[in-house]
Amino acid sequence: MRKINILTKKVYNRIAAGEVIDRPYSAVKELIENSLDAGATEISVYIEKGGKQLIKVVDNGTGIERDDMRAAFLPHATSKISTAEDLDKITTLGFRGEALASISVISQVELISVTAGNGAHKVFCEDGKVGEILPAALEKGTEITVRNLFYNTPARAKFLKADKKEEADVTNFVTRYILGNPQISFKYYTDGKLCLQSYGGGLDEALAQVYGAKTLSECFKIDAEKDGVRISGFIGNQNFFKANKTYQSLFLNGRYIVNNTISTAISQAYASYTMKRQFPFYVLFVNVPADIVDVNVHPSKADVRFIDNKFIFGVVYSVISSVLDGTARAAEFVVGGGRVPEIISSAEKENKNAVYGNGNQNYAKLNLQSGENDGKNTKEAEIEKLIEKYKPERAIKTEEGFVEADKSHNTTAVTEQPAYSKHKFFNPAQDLPLDNFISVNGKTVMSVSDGTVPPDFAKSAAYEIEDGYFSAKQQKIEFESCKFKGNLFNTYLIYEYGDSAYLVDQHAAHERLIYDELRKKLAAREIARQILLVPYIFETNQSETSFIESKIPILRGMGFGISSFGAGAFRIDEVPVDLQDMDTAKFFAEILERIDDFKEIKLEDVFKDKIAMTACKHAVKGGMRLTEAEVEALFKMIDGDAGLKCPHGRPVCVKLSKRDIEKMFKRIV
Repeated sequence: MRKINILTKKVYNRIAAGEVIDRPYSAVKELIENSLDAGATEISVYIEKGGKQLIKVVDNGTGIERDDMRAAFLPHATSKISTAEDLDKITTLGFRGEALASISVISQVELISVTAGNGAHKVFCEDGKVGEILPAALEKGTEITVRNLFYNTPARAKFLKADKKEEADVTNFVTRYILGNPQISFKYYTDGKLCLQSYGGGLDEALAQVYGAKTLSECFKIDAEKDGVRISGFIGNQNFFKANKTYQSLFLNGRYIVNNTISTAISQAYASYTMKRQFPFYVLFVNVPADIVDVNVHPSKADVRFIDNKFIFGVVYSVISSVLDGTARAAEFVVGGGRVPEIISSAEKENKNAVYGNGNQNYAKLNLQSGENDGKNTKEAEIEKLIEKYKPERAIKTEEGFVEADKSHNTTAVTEQPAYSKHKFFNPAQDLPLDNFISVNGKTVMSVSDGTVPPDFAKSAAYEIEDGYFSAKQQKIEFESCKFKGNLFNTYLIYEYGDSAYLVDQHAAHERLIYDELRKKLAAREIARQILLVPYIFETNQSETSFIESKIPILRGMGFGISSFGAGAFRIDEVPVDLQDMDTAKFFAEILERIDDFKEIKLEDVFKDKIAMTACKHAVKGGMRLTEAEVEALFKMIDGDAGLKCPHGRPVCVKLSKRDIEKMFKRIV
């Protein structure tokens, strides 16, 4: 019986489409790039319901000839390249001829276009089937309307995110195209509302439209050429950092990319200025000869591969670090607006953070390192060390394309796994189905196949649920049977219980009790609010705005009075009364840190750290002498649970058996 099936055109086209178009943002990306390749100077983008229901891109480009309109929907039909040699010097954003073909297979597409001196025409395509070409009305360029994305591929559609999250990702990419094409006028509408607009007035204007005019005063504007590589754009000064990477935009030969070699070089250049959880701000354009880079790595074209990563790393690091460190060469790289930065002596060079203001342009002080060719030798030596430490993969070009030459330096050390592995699951005492298991030394001690748990594990009192996990439960002390024997250093309370002695850390115990009480209030949303005398206002970019908007109900439930404050800003006028001493700015900065990698972050988890800090501040301190009544009240609150830990993981109670003590005094061996 034959086992190998030849897929039909309908099936393999849908599979191929999924490689190119996986979410609404990727459809928007491909259509904008087609408009840019067509020479458009004005582009309007419309989306509805995060792009699931509607995506429309209108441009004033050269348009598509009537005779080419049906062919535009065919796979691998493109006007960008014609021979295999063209792949070695790609200068357009699109070149595979896959975008429109892929979109038309998984949606309903209407294409209207007009070329100079001709009338407009339209064609409709659904499920990959192209209709007849008909007369239409359009003054200039092309209008492409995409409806009901993934309507015929439910397996893909069910993995789409909520409308607002899809919208946030589309907005993020539109922002990149505004920054990456500052000479182009953009309009971007979401659900009928104008969300972003640029006027084609250059990079300064585009940056101000996206991030606000005051961002310009926090950046260096650079334009550098080194070893045939040109690097231009804006980089944040030595004191200007953001909480996440959404403020980083990198364009290689006009194409927006995310590339590890270049981003690592930039991060290392900022290394001596950044603190933990800080990220540099930059909008950078890197231009290299087309024959030293391969953009044909993946259908999404999100990354590229260089022939020599080490060379690219060194050039980028050298330019950025020269500007930040204030070497003499920075005068060549910084766009000065008529003023040359002051050169200071080597005795002053330690003051790296000194910045001169000049209107909207800041300049780092320059370091003149005498006897070292204006610092070049020292800097190049530093670069070489970094290159070896962060040595990227190298690729070489062959007839078959680019291949990795050596991955030996990327070997990952194998680390031993812990013997104990704790996994989340439901409490078996409630007869709820299990969703995971617990393993000890690699042996499963819970069964998920039949929903049962070994009797000695589930039915005993040796385990309990803590923060959603099953964990070892210590035996409780009977309060009535304990004898208080005093304290050590006004910090550790001593109790005698049978043949054992217990030392209770009064601060850790009280801290845990306060922490548990605050968490109960949080869970029950029973949090009183404190009005701020001066409201706290923080600004956000488009990605952060969508993220915060999606979390407003949770934040309000936690006790924050939060509301929108114009475009790209939020106002906090109330905070939880139990946490009024909390650093509000730091709390929201910590939330925004996580939007890159943890889109589904639970704010309650972030709040735990703040609750723990508050509990620590309000708990009795070590060295504070307690009255007998206070000691008794504290121990009653503990309820004899010797297994408690403070919110930071320190034990509340330590047990010493009589045998342990007698061994210390060598009464027994």
